[in-house]
Amino acid sequence: MLLLLAAVLFVTGCEKSEEPSKGTPFTLSICLPVEDTFAPAYAPRRVPGDPGTKERFLLPSYVYIVIMKKPKDEAEWSLWESYTLTPDENDWTKTRYVGAQQTDGDSIYQYNAEIHELLASDRFDGRIYIIASAKELSFNKTLDDDPTTGLNSLADIEGLQFSAASTEVQQHLQHIYSTPYNYEMEGHYYGFFAHQTKVVSKRLMLYHVATKVDITWNVADNVRIKANPADAVRLTYMEARRLFNGDAYCFKPMRNELAALPTTGYTIADIVQPADEGLWWEGRAYFYTIPYVVTGAPGYFPLQMRMCTNGTDVENAYRPTLNLPIDTSATFVPWLRVNFNFSAPLADREETKIVKV
Repeated sequence: MLLLLAAVLFVTGCEKSEEPSKGTPFTLSICLPVEDTFAPAYAPRRVPGDPGTKERFLLPSYVYIVIMKKPKDEAEWSLWESYTLTPDENDWTKTRYVGAQQTDGDSIYQYNAEIHELLASDRFDGRIYIIASAKELSFNKTLDDDPTTGLNSLADIEGLQFSAASTEVQQHLQHIYSTPYNYEMEGHYYGFFAHQTKVVSKRLMLYHVATKVDITWNVADNVRIKANPADAVRLTYMEARRLFNGDAYCFKPMRNELAALPTTGYTIADIVQPADEGLWWEGRAYFYTIPYVVTGAPGYFPLQMRMCTNGTDVENAYRPTLNLPIDTSATFVPWLRVNFNFSAPLADREETKIVKV
């Protein structure tokens, strides 16, 4: 399942100038979707069947735009322009999306300002890449044409990575979007525009670079209700382990790879705490993580949970591993759904569960 549509980019050109040396202008207008929230009718917690509160995404505070060019009849691409925009909430206006790539009528936020540039009179082909984030990102290359550290080719832009190591970035993975490098329309990368003489018109949408893992759990009545309360099963702790915290691809979200499965220094997502008595028997939570494969492993997205029952020590927790075969050539990251149903006493502390998409 695809995650939420993240952005729309409009690229519009004008009639060719009477003075070719001035080139032809085009305009970029950036749009983002709206996620309205509503309060649950009753009950402060989300449990299966409770509509809860709709997820809300932050508007990007950083928008990175990179445009590559290739002169007509040449083979090599190079950097033409790059921008870093820093909009605030007042720079966006709520409107409606109209287009074929997503359901017409979806609410979006449109960036009020416009960017004007001149297309060169030699009419090159272009490719537009965009990254949007609620937090400032640190990249493995500079977003310019520096011959040693910048973007000088398509390989450079497709290999661009941001650091996912900091706690701040980990907490905002759901607010990072980009244009996937292998999303094509009519045989071209969908951010492509040709050397046209009159109008350049492009509509681009950005998508999540992180996978959403949606977890539900339920302890059956026959194991949660016992004559002797000490024998009852209740889930008192849950965490997600081995989350990716290296350098993540901006435009190749299914191509992230680690040399080995991390055993220390990885990021942990706390899901259930012992104090959450209302979640001991049933509940729902989600978190975002960067999908990755391990070098030499059989193409699985490794994610380990750690769960404690009845208040046992965390070091003696159950450690089921969630596995999902990954198609590394896929365009979009999956939305994973995990169901834990405790209907019998737990015996095996190390087990494998297949994650549903």
